[in-house]
Amino acid sequence: MQKFGTLHFNDWLVRFAAAALILLIVSSTGITASAKAGKTDLTQLSLEDLMNITITSVSKKAQPLSDAPAAVFVITADDIRRSGATSIADALRMVPGLQVAKLDANKWAITSRGFNGRFANKLLVLMDGRSIYTPWFSGVFWETVDTMLEDIERIEVIRGPGASLWGANAVNGVINIITRKAQETQGGLLAGTIGTEERGIGALRYGTRIGKDTALRAYAKYINRDAAVDATGHNTADDWHIYSGGFRMDSQLSGRDKLLLEGGLFDGETGAATTFPQLLPPFEQTLDAQDDHRGYHLLTRWQRSFSDTADMALQFYYNYEDRFASVSRGRGDTYDLDFQHHFTAAKRHEIVWGLGYRYFHDKIDDNPDFFSMDPSQRGVSTFNTFVQDDISFLNKRLHFVVGSKFEYNDYTHLEIQPTGRILWKPAENHSLWVAVSRAVRTPSRGERDANVISTVLPPGTVPGAPLPAAITTLGSDNFTSESLTAYEMGYRFRAAHAFSLDVAAYYNDYSDLRSVMAGLPSVAFAPTAPHLVIPFTIENRIDGQQYGLELSANWRPTDKIRLQAAYTYTLPDLKNETSSTMNGIVGPDIENPRHQVSLRAGLDLWHNTTLDLWWRYVDNLGELVDSYHTLDVRLGWEPIPDLEIAIVGQNLIENHHPEFVPEFFSTEPTEVQRGVYVKVTWKF
Repeated sequence: MQKFGTLHFNDWLVRFAAAALILLIVSSTGITASAKAGKTDLTQLSLEDLMNITITSVSKKAQPLSDAPAAVFVITADDIRRSGATSIADALRMVPGLQVAKLDANKWAITSRGFNGRFANKLLVLMDGRSIYTPWFSGVFWETVDTMLEDIERIEVIRGPGASLWGANAVNGVINIITRKAQETQGGLLAGTIGTEERGIGALRYGTRIGKDTALRAYAKYINRDAAVDATGHNTADDWHIYSGGFRMDSQLSGRDKLLLEGGLFDGETGAATTFPQLLPPFEQTLDAQDDHRGYHLLTRWQRSFSDTADMALQFYYNYEDRFASVSRGRGDTYDLDFQHHFTAAKRHEIVWGLGYRYFHDKIDDNPDFFSMDPSQRGVSTFNTFVQDDISFLNKRLHFVVGSKFEYNDYTHLEIQPTGRILWKPAENHSLWVAVSRAVRTPSRGERDANVISTVLPPGTVPGAPLPAAITTLGSDNFTSESLTAYEMGYRFRAAHAFSLDVAAYYNDYSDLRSVMAGLPSVAFAPTAPHLVIPFTIENRIDGQQYGLELSANWRPTDKIRLQAAYTYTLPDLKNETSSTMNGIVGPDIENPRHQVSLRAGLDLWHNTTLDLWWRYVDNLGELVDSYHTLDVRLGWEPIPDLEIAIVGQNLIENHHPEFVPEFFSTEPTEVQRGVYVKVTWKF
């Protein structure tokens, strides 16, 4: 398969370093010395403390988890460490309401409240306030969403619309990955992992101070993972490796001013056995394809505190992506500027408002055999403003939250996404909330401009057609935003210090969902041979509803035992206006497991030894993927302070099992294997 050019690691490493140096010089004006930041040890928090962890994603302001009028779940640093997960994607499996599945060894399908797939497009993902979804398909390349897991402070997951604050694509949920401040990661950390599936993971981080008020850390990481297997247990071609690195600098410029500067880069290669259509016999070819992924980003954020109830933030980031896929090569540049102001008015009103602008420009190289974009280059601008008012009554036991995002984009122009929420705390340990919200998912670049041949049928397959027939999906300028009106309610309860319960239910009403509509066949003579084109145009012809229930519970019978349970129920009821296929490719039955269960048990044993068990059940996905059970076991030991040795067994119940199927490009279905690894972490 042809490669569309090359870009050496050293070339873009130099570009990254030069840009980082310029941004550092500009941002560090006025930096003085020594930061004061406290460190919260989440391993020692009680259930009462955990319910009051300060979160920021629900309302774009700091608030206790128990006061959030939304379905929100927080994964702590200790949750990640003791889960045995080796990636952010796998750590998300513990969140109720999320569907997380592996397509192969290097690709994930992750969504909130349904509509899952490799190109799931209704979930907004952020890392330290930087959006990491790609405008190419409005989704996330999870294989490149990575950082040192030891540097993650928490992951805040909102299930349900977050569009009134975060904008388009925050339809069914928002994931905000928040890393620790540089002041909290001083000194060195070296981590190494080796195992049957994790061939080798190595990470090195070092943090230091620059004067009294500024701290800096930098890290480098390498991942090498083994291939998965097919249904017969034979290895496939989806092994992969990736290099990554980055830095973060936090500075206390003055008593009320803070500055954050951070950046990262990655370079990796992923494999897959992919079947490519072709217009000449045998009309398809299966190759062990290798895709290259490279990119970097830079972010800076200035925060000023005016008082305990008023602050502002100004943020800018730049992101560059360069992907050499077997389908094509794409390069994209994103520039994003965001301003936010938070203040209190007339005692009852806590107001957050802001402005933002994003510009994305890309260039796509066509593959003349089966893929093209028209135009091959495009720049898309998005302007937005939002306002939200949290009005409190009854000594802050009753809150009314109203607000809306107003967003203008080059595809569908003005989009208005309002929300109304009520939170009532009848007692200190009880919280009830209800919400009504509207959210939209705006078109992606591919849905507007792509031309993709998915299958070529041999001559004679189509009655009366002596030519081969190319099944072709066409983007359309008529494709508009998908729309959701969501009705939600939830209840949180904490009994003393030993038990907590969080329940959320929702009813989602969708309209104008993506579909494909068959058109009239025509004859084409390019690029390689005469053939019949059978077009399927992307349109908005699906409406419907979805119902769901999500539950999470924590119980600590003793100080040394922690039990956690999560349950998810999802029931879609979607209707086509035509005979076209839901979501263009697959039907709703295989996109949503109806039932999911997660049970985790953490035990503190003796002599600095811990044992963690994690059992999960995932219901079947239609007729293509059967239900399955998994069990992960982690045994951790600290023989001396700052040194931990962990032995982890993953997917121990079966030798291998499938979790999902490719929904678009025809990659070979693979299955997740049983695996064992050893990890050593040393702080120095």
